[in-house]
Amino acid sequence: MHVFVTGATGWVGSAVVHELVSAGHEVTGLARSESKAAQLSAAGARVLHATLEDISTLTAAAKSADAVIHTAFNHDFTNFQASCAQDKHVIEALGEALAGSTRPLLVTSGLLGMQRGATEDDLPHPGSPRLSEAAARSVARRGVKAATVRLAPSVHGIGDYGFIPMLVRLACEKGVSAYLDGVENCWSGVHRLDAARVYRLALEEGVTQPVYHAVADEAVPFKAIAEVIGRQLGLPVESRGREHFGWFAHFAGADMTVSSQKTRDILGWAPTSPSLLADLDRREYYTA
Repeated sequence: MHVFVTGATGWVGSAVVHELVSAGHEVTGLARSESKAAQLSAAGARVLHATLEDISTLTAAAKSADAVIHTAFNHDFTNFQASCAQDKHVIEALGEALAGSTRPLLVTSGLLGMQRGATEDDLPHPGSPRLSEAAARSVARRGVKAATVRLAPSVHGIGDYGFIPMLVRLACEKGVSAYLDGVENCWSGVHRLDAARVYRLALEEGVTQPVYHAVADEAVPFKAIAEVIGRQLGLPVESRGREHFGWFAHFAGADMTVSSQKTRDILGWAPTSPSLLADLDRREYYTA
Protein backbone atom coordinates (compact mmCIF):
# COMPACT_ATOMS: atom_id res chain seq x y z
CA MET A 1 0.00 0.00 0.00
CA HIS A 2 1.29 3.48 -0.88
CA VAL A 3 0.51 5.85 1.99
CA PHE A 4 0.87 9.63 1.98
CA VAL A 5 1.65 10.92 5.49
CA THR A 6 1.49 14.56 6.59
CA GLY A 7 3.46 15.49 9.69
CA ALA A 8 5.79 12.66 8.68
CA THR A 9 8.76 13.99 10.66
CA GLY A 10 6.77 14.90 13.79
CA TRP A 11 6.61 13.06 17.08
CA VAL A 12 3.69 10.83 16.06
CA GLY A 13 4.12 11.00 12.29
CA SER A 14 7.72 9.78 12.32
CA ALA A 15 6.67 6.75 14.37
CA VAL A 16 3.83 6.10 11.91
CA VAL A 17 6.27 6.26 8.98
CA HIS A 18 8.62 3.79 10.69
CA GLU A 19 5.72 1.46 11.47
CA LEU A 20 4.43 1.51 7.88
CA VAL A 21 7.84 1.06 6.26
CA SER A 22 8.70 -1.79 8.65
CA ALA A 23 5.46 -3.52 7.66
CA GLY A 24 6.37 -3.32 3.96
CA HIS A 25 4.26 -0.34 2.92
CA GLU A 26 5.48 2.41 0.61
CA VAL A 27 5.39 5.86 2.19
CA THR A 28 5.55 9.41 0.86
CA GLY A 29 6.00 11.91 3.65
CA LEU A 30 5.62 15.66 3.86
CA ALA A 31 8.77 17.60 4.81
CA ARG A 32 9.18 21.36 5.00
CA SER A 33 12.98 21.61 5.33
CA GLU A 34 16.10 19.90 4.03
CA SER A 35 16.99 18.54 7.46
CA LYS A 36 13.51 17.05 7.85
CA ALA A 37 13.71 15.62 4.34
CA ALA A 38 16.99 13.90 5.17
CA GLN A 39 15.41 12.41 8.28
CA LEU A 40 12.51 11.11 6.22
CA SER A 41 14.73 9.62 3.53
CA ALA A 42 16.79 7.85 6.19
CA ALA A 43 13.57 6.25 7.44
CA GLY A 44 12.99 4.72 4.00
CA ALA A 45 10.26 7.05 2.77
CA ARG A 46 9.90 9.25 -0.30
CA VAL A 47 9.97 12.97 0.38
CA LEU A 48 7.41 15.55 -0.67
CA HIS A 49 8.86 19.03 -0.14
CA ALA A 50 5.91 21.20 0.88
CA THR A 51 4.05 22.79 3.79
CA LEU A 52 0.43 22.69 4.90
CA GLU A 53 -0.13 25.92 2.98
CA ASP A 54 0.64 24.16 -0.33
CA ILE A 55 -2.86 22.76 -0.77
CA SER A 56 -2.53 21.87 -4.47
CA THR A 57 0.64 19.89 -3.74
CA LEU A 58 -1.04 18.06 -0.85
CA THR A 59 -4.08 17.13 -2.91
CA ALA A 60 -1.94 15.88 -5.80
CA ALA A 61 -0.05 13.63 -3.38
CA ALA A 62 -3.32 12.36 -1.93
CA LYS A 63 -4.66 11.54 -5.39
CA SER A 64 -1.59 9.44 -6.18
CA ALA A 65 -1.67 7.45 -2.92
CA ASP A 66 -3.67 4.40 -1.83
CA ALA A 67 -4.32 5.96 1.57
CA VAL A 68 -3.65 9.19 3.47
CA ILE A 69 -2.70 9.65 7.12
CA HIS A 70 -2.92 13.20 8.41
CA THR A 71 -0.87 13.74 11.58
CA ALA A 72 0.33 17.31 10.92
CA PHE A 73 -0.93 20.08 13.18
CA ASN A 74 0.51 23.47 14.08
CA HIS A 75 0.76 23.32 17.89
CA ASP A 76 0.95 27.07 18.36
CA PHE A 77 -1.22 27.53 21.44
CA THR A 78 -0.83 31.31 21.23
CA ASN A 79 -2.88 31.18 18.01
CA PHE A 80 -4.75 27.94 18.50
CA GLN A 81 -7.91 28.90 16.64
CA ALA A 82 -5.94 29.72 13.51
CA SER A 83 -4.16 26.35 13.76
CA CYS A 84 -7.53 24.60 14.08
CA ALA A 85 -8.93 26.47 11.07
CA GLN A 86 -5.90 25.53 8.98
CA ASP A 87 -6.25 21.89 10.04
CA LYS A 88 -9.91 21.86 8.98
CA HIS A 89 -9.01 23.36 5.60
CA VAL A 90 -6.32 20.74 4.96
CA ILE A 91 -8.62 17.84 5.93
CA GLU A 92 -11.36 19.10 3.64
CA ALA A 93 -8.88 19.41 0.77
CA LEU A 94 -7.51 15.90 1.34
CA GLY A 95 -11.04 14.55 1.48
CA GLU A 96 -11.91 16.25 -1.79
CA ALA A 97 -8.86 14.62 -3.39
CA LEU A 98 -10.09 11.18 -2.31
CA ALA A 99 -13.73 11.74 -3.30
CA GLY A 100 -15.23 9.09 -5.54
CA SER A 101 -12.80 6.41 -4.38
CA THR A 102 -12.53 3.87 -1.57
CA ARG A 103 -9.08 5.13 -0.58
CA PRO A 104 -9.09 5.91 3.17
CA LEU A 105 -8.17 9.06 5.07
CA LEU A 106 -7.08 8.79 8.71
CA VAL A 107 -7.21 12.08 10.59
CA THR A 108 -5.64 12.81 13.97
CA SER A 109 -7.40 14.42 16.93
CA GLY A 110 -7.28 14.45 20.72
CA LEU A 111 -9.53 13.79 23.71
CA LEU A 112 -10.12 17.30 25.01
CA GLY A 113 -13.87 17.83 25.24
CA MET A 114 -14.71 14.13 25.57
CA GLN A 115 -16.76 13.08 28.58
CA ARG A 116 -15.12 10.93 31.25
CA GLY A 117 -15.05 7.26 30.23
CA ALA A 118 -16.16 7.98 26.67
CA THR A 119 -15.94 5.25 24.06
CA GLU A 120 -15.21 5.40 20.35
CA ASP A 121 -18.98 5.79 19.78
CA ASP A 122 -19.24 9.03 21.76
CA LEU A 123 -18.89 12.43 20.11
CA PRO A 124 -16.65 15.25 21.30
CA HIS A 125 -18.23 18.36 22.74
CA PRO A 126 -19.57 20.46 19.83
CA GLY A 127 -17.84 23.52 21.26
CA SER A 128 -14.38 21.94 21.11
CA PRO A 129 -12.01 24.35 19.35
CA ARG A 130 -10.17 21.58 17.52
CA LEU A 131 -12.08 20.84 14.32
CA SER A 132 -10.20 17.77 13.07
CA GLU A 133 -12.85 15.19 13.86
CA ALA A 134 -15.73 17.39 12.76
CA ALA A 135 -13.96 17.90 9.43
CA ALA A 136 -13.36 14.15 9.05
CA ARG A 137 -17.03 13.41 9.72
CA SER A 138 -18.10 16.08 7.23
CA VAL A 139 -15.84 14.52 4.60
CA ALA A 140 -17.20 11.06 5.43
CA ARG A 141 -20.78 12.25 4.90
CA ARG A 142 -19.74 13.08 1.33
CA GLY A 143 -18.80 9.46 0.75
CA VAL A 144 -15.09 9.51 1.59
CA LYS A 145 -13.78 6.68 3.77
CA ALA A 146 -12.57 9.05 6.48
CA ALA A 147 -11.95 8.23 10.14
CA THR A 148 -10.34 9.80 13.19
CA VAL A 149 -7.61 8.46 15.44
CA ARG A 150 -8.04 10.09 18.84
CA LEU A 151 -4.71 10.32 20.63
CA ALA A 152 -4.25 10.33 24.38
CA PRO A 153 -3.09 13.72 25.76
CA SER A 154 0.27 12.16 26.57
CA VAL A 155 1.82 10.39 23.61
CA HIS A 156 4.98 9.59 25.50
CA GLY A 157 8.43 8.13 24.93
CA ILE A 158 12.05 9.19 25.33
CA GLY A 159 12.48 12.44 23.40
CA ASP A 160 8.89 13.54 24.08
CA TYR A 161 8.30 17.26 23.54
CA GLY A 162 4.57 17.40 24.30
CA PHE A 163 2.51 18.08 27.40
CA ILE A 164 4.68 16.14 29.89
CA PRO A 165 7.87 18.10 29.10
CA MET A 166 5.81 21.28 29.58
CA LEU A 167 4.98 20.09 33.09
CA VAL A 168 8.63 19.22 33.71
CA ARG A 169 9.75 22.70 32.63
CA LEU A 170 7.06 24.32 34.78
CA ALA A 171 8.17 22.29 37.80
CA CYS A 172 11.77 23.35 37.27
CA GLU A 173 10.79 27.00 36.90
CA LYS A 174 8.48 27.07 39.93
CA GLY A 175 10.43 24.72 42.19
CA VAL A 176 7.42 22.48 42.77
CA SER A 177 5.72 19.71 40.82
CA ALA A 178 2.08 20.67 41.04
CA TYR A 179 -1.38 19.30 40.47
CA LEU A 180 -4.51 21.43 40.39
CA ASP A 181 -5.99 22.29 43.77
CA GLY A 182 -9.37 20.68 44.45
CA VAL A 183 -9.41 18.67 41.21
CA GLU A 184 -9.11 14.88 41.05
CA ASN A 185 -8.74 14.49 37.32
CA CYS A 186 -7.05 11.83 35.22
CA TRP A 187 -5.25 11.79 31.91
CA SER A 188 -4.80 8.89 29.55
CA GLY A 189 -1.55 7.94 27.87
CA VAL A 190 -0.06 5.93 25.03
CA HIS A 191 3.50 5.26 23.96
CA ARG A 192 4.22 6.74 20.52
CA LEU A 193 5.15 3.30 19.11
CA ASP A 194 1.87 1.78 20.29
CA ALA A 195 -0.02 4.76 18.83
CA ALA A 196 1.70 4.25 15.47
CA ARG A 197 0.45 0.66 15.33
CA VAL A 198 -3.14 1.86 15.65
CA TYR A 199 -2.78 3.84 12.41
CA ARG A 200 -1.23 0.90 10.54
CA LEU A 201 -3.72 -1.64 11.82
CA ALA A 202 -6.66 0.64 11.02
CA LEU A 203 -5.44 0.97 7.41
CA GLU A 204 -4.81 -2.74 7.04
CA GLU A 205 -8.20 -3.53 8.57
CA GLY A 206 -9.85 -1.33 5.95
CA VAL A 207 -10.84 1.67 8.08
CA THR A 208 -14.24 0.24 8.97
CA GLN A 209 -14.85 2.51 11.97
CA PRO A 210 -15.35 6.28 12.19
CA VAL A 211 -13.15 6.55 15.30
CA TYR A 212 -10.22 4.69 16.85
CA HIS A 213 -8.76 5.35 20.30
CA ALA A 214 -4.97 5.24 20.55
CA VAL A 215 -5.09 4.95 24.34
CA ALA A 216 -3.09 2.46 26.40
CA ASP A 217 -3.42 3.82 29.97
CA GLU A 218 -7.04 4.84 30.17
CA ALA A 219 -7.00 6.73 33.49
CA VAL A 220 -3.78 7.99 35.09
CA PRO A 221 -4.37 10.41 38.00
CA PHE A 222 -2.83 13.77 37.19
CA LYS A 223 -1.57 13.88 40.77
CA ALA A 224 0.35 10.63 40.15
CA ILE A 225 2.03 12.23 37.12
CA ALA A 226 3.08 15.17 39.29
CA GLU A 227 4.39 12.79 41.95
CA VAL A 228 6.67 10.94 39.53
CA ILE A 229 7.98 14.21 38.08
CA GLY A 230 8.61 15.55 41.56
CA ARG A 231 10.46 12.43 42.63
CA GLN A 232 12.68 12.43 39.55
CA LEU A 233 13.48 16.15 39.89
CA GLY A 234 13.84 16.08 43.66
CA LEU A 235 11.08 18.66 44.07
CA PRO A 236 8.11 18.84 46.45
CA VAL A 237 4.71 17.79 45.12
CA GLU A 238 1.91 20.14 46.07
CA SER A 239 -1.50 21.34 44.92
CA ARG A 240 -1.66 24.76 43.32
CA GLY A 241 -4.34 27.08 41.97
CA ARG A 242 -4.98 27.69 38.29
CA GLU A 243 -2.70 30.72 38.24
CA HIS A 244 0.29 28.45 38.86
CA PHE A 245 -0.26 26.76 35.49
CA GLY A 246 -1.07 29.86 33.45
CA TRP A 247 -2.53 29.07 30.02
CA PHE A 248 -1.88 25.36 30.65
CA ALA A 249 -4.44 25.24 33.51
CA HIS A 250 -7.20 24.19 31.10
CA PHE A 251 -5.22 21.07 30.22
CA ALA A 252 -3.88 20.46 33.73
CA GLY A 253 -7.44 20.35 35.09
CA ALA A 254 -9.04 18.45 32.23
CA ASP A 255 -10.26 14.91 32.73
CA MET A 256 -9.11 13.19 29.55
CA THR A 257 -9.92 9.53 30.15
CA VAL A 258 -11.62 7.22 27.67
CA SER A 259 -12.04 3.54 26.90
CA SER A 260 -10.12 1.97 24.02
CA GLN A 261 -11.72 -1.47 24.29
CA LYS A 262 -13.52 -1.25 20.95
CA THR A 263 -10.28 -0.32 19.16
CA ARG A 264 -8.46 -3.19 20.85
CA ASP A 265 -11.16 -5.68 19.88
CA ILE A 266 -11.54 -4.56 16.26
CA LEU A 267 -7.85 -4.14 15.47
CA GLY A 268 -6.45 -6.82 17.75
CA TRP A 269 -4.33 -4.04 19.21
CA ALA A 270 -2.56 -4.56 22.52
CA PRO A 271 -0.05 -2.00 23.83
CA THR A 272 3.42 -3.47 24.38
CA SER A 273 5.52 -0.42 25.27
CA PRO A 274 6.06 1.06 28.77
CA SER A 275 3.11 2.70 30.51
CA LEU A 276 3.02 6.46 31.06
CA LEU A 277 4.11 6.34 34.70
CA ALA A 278 6.81 3.75 33.99
CA ASP A 279 8.18 5.94 31.21
CA LEU A 280 8.17 9.02 33.43
CA ASP A 281 10.04 7.12 36.11
CA ARG A 282 13.05 6.66 33.79
CA ARG A 283 15.86 9.13 34.27
CA GLU A 284 16.39 9.32 30.50
CA TYR A 285 13.03 11.07 30.20
CA TYR A 286 14.56 14.14 31.82
CA THR A 287 17.91 14.16 30.04
CA ALA A 288 17.00 13.24 26.44
